Amino acid sequence: MLDGSGRAGFQADVAIERDRIVAIGQLGDAPARRVIQARGRVVAPGFIDIHTHSELPLLVDGRAMSKVMQGVTLEVVGNCGTSPAPWTAAVEQRLRRLAPPDDELQRWRWQLTGDVMAKLEERGVALNVAFLVGHGTLRAAVMGSEQRPPTGGELRAMQELLRRELEQGALGLSTGLIYAPSMYADTDEIVALAQVLREYGRLYTSHVRGEGDTVAQAVAEAIEVGRRAGVPVQVSHLKATGRNNWGRGPELLSLIERARADGVDVMADQYPYVASSTTLTAVLPPWALSGGTGAMLGRLADAEQRALIRRQITEGAPDWPNPLMRGCTFEDIVVASFAPNPSWEGRSIAAIAEEQGVEPEEAVLRLLGEANGDVAIIRFAMSEDDVREIMRHPLVMVGSDGSSLAADGPLARGKPHPRSYGTYPRVLGHYVREERVLSLPEAIRKMTGLPAHRLGLKDRGRIVAGFKADVVVFDPATVAETATWAEPHRYPAGIEWVIVNGVPVVAEGHHTGARPGRVLRWGASGCPE
Repeated sequence: MLDGSGRAGFQADVAIERDRIVAIGQLGDAPARRVIQARGRVVAPGFIDIHTHSELPLLVDGRAMSKVMQGVTLEVVGNCGTSPAPWTAAVEQRLRRLAPPDDELQRWRWQLTGDVMAKLEERGVALNVAFLVGHGTLRAAVMGSEQRPPTGGELRAMQELLRRELEQGALGLSTGLIYAPSMYADTDEIVALAQVLREYGRLYTSHVRGEGDTVAQAVAEAIEVGRRAGVPVQVSHLKATGRNNWGRGPELLSLIERARADGVDVMADQYPYVASSTTLTAVLPPWALSGGTGAMLGRLADAEQRALIRRQITEGAPDWPNPLMRGCTFEDIVVASFAPNPSWEGRSIAAIAEEQGVEPEEAVLRLLGEANGDVAIIRFAMSEDDVREIMRHPLVMVGSDGSSLAADGPLARGKPHPRSYGTYPRVLGHYVREERVLSLPEAIRKMTGLPAHRLGLKDRGRIVAGFKADVVVFDPATVAETATWAEPHRYPAGIEWVIVNGVPVVAEGHHTGARPGRVLRWGASGCPE
């Protein structure tokens, strides 16, 4: 038994009644309707994925296959400034792309997060879900994708809209400051919105403004928001990208430690890979994205603007402190999804450019034009030493930065980052059992008790009598990621049972079809419930 606190394991039985843990100890022959023999296995709290992008995939397929099969019992969605509400053209585009043609979702639109919460509960979901409000979505709902500061009226409108979302139960606000339109906001705008979070006691999470050359300044900006607004800060997927920035992990951790010593409540999360995943539009200069997808495609159709964009992809632009291509090559950028030609999925931009007989920058623009801007990529740009250094830090928790996908059905597309299927088994199998970067109790704490504490959960994240019965049973000798870059839609080994709110959703390694998950809303008790 590993209870999620980080303390050493111990042998015990666990009794579950309805949706709660009711007893822990040597329970012997206590009567039970069902007994799971877990001798030789580890029993732990269900894993809490504090950083995901499953808000729309869960609506499309509530089985949450790729997450529950790796032991996840709670996902936090709406990260990196992108959330399903308020409704915007970008939200509609993503939903229409994901949902099958005959799904009711193709005809449905909503206004606020509460509408999405209700629909998710109506359709049923296999795990628990908590929502953040995305700053980019919020900004787009008020002022579109314009590259300018908000007027006073627009800022007040964003603040009021954020209040409405928080009152519907959202846990906090996320930013994605390398993505349009979040990237167009200055620090003062973010602080003004974070001050609304302080009114409600909620969390600020940030994909910071740069993870390459300017990563230290970007982390410092997130800390500044927390200090000025008086709110807790979660730095999303902490890392230093680009070969010229390898080895900067300790510098970033030191920034967090100093901020905490100064009274700022700041922590971070991390996924256990040396590659990230994003959209191909992230390699374009900010001005090229202003006004949304249609405006971007219009610029690509203009010869003069196209030439400037092509040049700035690698050279950078005056208003672009952290070009994505700095510190990596086009061999490091691999296409993850490209609907017009799936045969290019899994191939590098360099290889595609060679096949087309053009320069890589031109290949980027052609791909974006053919797919109407909808191209996902994987970028190999991190140091294994930094991954390990950051992973060891006691303030860093595990988060996949992935989505709930499935090896069958409408979500089995492309060659996505394997983190959506393998984050937690990879930590347990590779970094704990094989490499001994973490002890098993500490790894479990980073997956359960620590994120539960960060989210203010009062009765999840631990194996404690009276807590909700979110439980995972795994074999420590065999647990492992099986998803690969070439074959990412593969479920892990060694995860045997996953119980959500007292109901098995994975039994003997197979999904049961059950959907006992709940939407966790911030309630009157001052915590998600």
